[in-house]
Amino acid sequence: MKTYLDCFPCFVEQAIRAARLLTDDEKIIKQILDEVGAYFSKIPLTSTPPETGDFIYRRIREITGVNDPYKAAKKASIEEVLSIYPHLQEMIRESDDPLLTAIKLATIGNVLDFGISRTYKLMEEIAKISEMKYGIFHYNEFREQLNRASSVLFIGDNAGETVFDRLLIENLGKDVTYVVRETPVINDAIEEDAIDSGLHEVAGSTAPGTILRFCNEDFLDRFEKAELVISKGQGNYEGLSGVDRKVFFLLRVKCPVIAGDVGVELNDFILEGINL
Repeated sequence: MKTYLDCFPCFVEQAIRAARLLTDDEKIIKQILDEVGAYFSKIPLTSTPPETGDFIYRRIREITGVNDPYKAAKKASIEEVLSIYPHLQEMIRESDDPLLTAIKLATIGNVLDFGISRTYKLMEEIAKISEMKYGIFHYNEFREQLNRASSVLFIGDNAGETVFDRLLIENLGKDVTYVVRETPVINDAIEEDAIDSGLHEVAGSTAPGTILRFCNEDFLDRFEKAELVISKGQGNYEGLSGVDRKVFFLLRVKCPVIAGDVGVELNDFILEGINL
């Protein structure tokens, strides 16, 4: 996805939110905002928003000296979802279509996005699972591709969300490689978070992602050869929606710019396959 003009205020909002999480020193916060603002002139509209996010959060880490600003919040969100994990497993077991229910729960998990907001009502979202509105729902195509695939590359997003992804992986019935970030960015999952979620018990390995030109050779090779790719969340949609290969995007649309790019309404859930 390209960068839209409305993305620029969001970049500033993300920067000040993350900076205030780490310090109340207004001089440091101002330095971060100054650098973000100065960087705007270097951003072509053809670049993806995650490329700008990479700069913002790298400078926040460098200026504050804190490598993982959201570490405590990530651990808390993982523990929150693990506490209801048996209940979620039971929901899936008792449903008429366990795979469909697992997909819906995995999509609901995408609300755990601290890049948008630190507030969410997770149990309310889960309780409304039968009322979920999908703006795009390529479920039949997904099942068809899943049946053909012997292995899956699953690109994760937020830390607490990884527990929901674990539920989906348990119901895919395939060998899965689960991909996480190599470096902390907002509350995106890194390897430590994936292990805390128990993903090492159901997924074969982990690798970093997902701005392709920033990824290592291991990930690029896996991405090219994967029979089925599942991409979670808005950031991964922004980075991968223009790729020339089959990808299924699974997310909650929490941004009006992304809603316009996808062609759906704000807060819609999405299961979209491209290049099918």
